[in-house]
Amino acid sequence: MTTIDALMRSVPVIPVLVVEELAQAEPIARALVAGGLTALEVTLRTPAALDVIRAMSRVEGAVVGAGTVLNARDLDAAMEAGAQFIVSPGLTDPLTRAALARGVPYLPGVANAADIMRGLDHGLDRFKFFPAEAAGGIKALKALAGPFGQVRFCPTGGISEATAPDWLGLKPVLCVGGSWVVPPGAPEPDLIRRSAEAARRLRAA
Repeated sequence: MTTIDALMRSVPVIPVLVVEELAQAEPIARALVAGGLTALEVTLRTPAALDVIRAMSRVEGAVVGAGTVLNARDLDAAMEAGAQFIVSPGLTDPLTRAALARGVPYLPGVANAADIMRGLDHGLDRFKFFPAEAAGGIKALKALAGPFGQVRFCPTGGISEATAPDWLGLKPVLCVGGSWVVPPGAPEPDLIRRSAEAARRLRAA
């Protein structure tokens, strides 16, 4: 199992996926992997989410994680479905302890200095900055990063293809989370693949 740091460095954009229908899972995953985005976050926001994780995990090259994990029950269900990493919108002590006990790569959400300090107390130094734009955007992240030189972030929330390069240009940012790569509705594999290829190139931008 890879570390959360290695996962964050593996792609410039982690697609944040809200998949309503199981039949959409495999075509979406194959298109994303073909386009060079191999780390996929499936949010636990739909009834199909756990089955989607199972299906996507069978796609060669896909590293599938679960997002919107809120508690240890969600964590265990996601791991049972095959999730290889865990993303949470916030940082709570019970969920953090559960993730550390299970040894799963874990990316909790933070929005302020207290969140970061609580994560550091648990030995964590890789975080999701969420909701990135609503929490103050690049200016806020720069201010937060100042006192925490060892910390690295994956900003998520309100980031678009147009603004992603600005975030990725920041030293504390290893990757961003983005929902724009896979638009809602019936998947169009060619469109998703091209969108993934464009996202993959954002690192250089």
